[in-house]
Amino acid sequence: MSLTINQLQIGQKATVQDVSGDDPLALRLMEMGLLPGSDVEFIGRAPLGDPIEIRLSGYHLSLRQAEASRVIVDPS
Repeated sequence: MSLTINQLQIGQKATVQDVSGDDPLALRLMEMGLLPGSDVEFIGRAPLGDPIEIRLSGYHLSLRQAEASRVIVDPS
């Protein structure tokens, strides 16, 4: 079952499967470390739901909902 990062629950871990699109945003997401095979953990959401925070390769990364919806993950 594939989801996007913004569909994960707090504390849930997943593996990145793909970043959709071939535009500059998709490239930027991959440059930030969201590459297929990378493990991520959903840390939380801002009080109004945007942005979200994930842990990736030992650091925390904040993403807007629109950005996070482009990262397809496989929950573990």
